[in-house]
Amino acid sequence: MEEEKIKDEQEVEQESTKSKETEEVDDDKLMGILAYLFILVIIPLVARKNSKFIRFHTNQGLILLIIEVFAVAVCNILSIIPYVGLVFSILGYLIDLACVALAIIGIVNVCNKEEKELPVVGKFKILK
Repeated sequence: MEEEKIKDEQEVEQESTKSKETEEVDDDKLMGILAYLFILVIIPLVARKNSKFIRFHTNQGLILLIIEVFAVAVCNILSIIPYVGLVFSILGYLIDLACVALAIIGIVNVCNKEEKELPVVGKFKILK
């Protein structure tokens, strides 16, 4: 009788530990996904700054945000120039599309629990 109680208690502890682990994994995935949703990168930057996995993906998302804001702003300013402005306007849209594609790649990496660097921009580090 006592052995059954001990086994039951152990099973309850194991289930509790498993549910906590799955909650942490789900929370990591959510924070990792937020890191790639442009300005929402601030949330995991503040909320989970001690997690190595989240910090890696936050760094990647922050780089994307900086590149997009800077490049699109420059392209929009230069699009005012007659004749050449159309080229810069199109370039701004292409940069937007590239950033969205890289964000999707990053989100897929988060869902697969991988720390893969993004193509082209992944080698830059802002956060340590």
